[in-house]
Amino acid sequence: MNPLLTKYAERIAKTLAKYPDKRSAVMPLLYIAQEEYGYVSPEGIDQVAEICDMDPTQVKSVAGFYTMYSEKPKGKYWLQVCTDLACALRGADKFHEELKDYLGVEEGGTTEDGMFTVEHVMCLAACDKAPMLQCNFHFVENLDMEKMKQLIAEWRAGVNAEVQKLSNGSK
Repeated sequence: MNPLLTKYAERIAKTLAKYPDKRSAVMPLLYIAQEEYGYVSPEGIDQVAEICDMDPTQVKSVAGFYTMYSEKPKGKYWLQVCTDLACALRGADKFHEELKDYLGVEEGGTTEDGMFTVEHVMCLAACDKAPMLQCNFHFVENLDMEKMKQLIAEWRAGVNAEVQKLSNGSK
């Protein structure tokens, strides 16, 4: 039996119901696989392919094309700092470097405890709220290192663990 289909049967059924063709549900199903495995694993690709009646190579090509899917394991908190020109003018480059230094990681690296992966990305469309980042696909805006250190401490302690509960990066 397909582990994704077993664990997320209701969620997958609701997703499939939104599309006239199963193949059209490949992207939201990849999110479910990524959520389950922490990245779009080979097993996740095979399971999504089975659900969508697709060849795994087709599913892998979708996962490889879009930057919102990771084909490598990430930390529990995937921190994507926008560093395009508009954000850089508001201090994003410096913030990105300070964040990597604080966590002791290189670009794209994950902390030893597996909690945080830091990457730079281009244009998250929140230029007026930079420095900002996307954490597990939720925006955290108007950041400085003091706010970020507080969030990191809370996340490490399991406090405020639900990123989506954050409101514009502030409490």
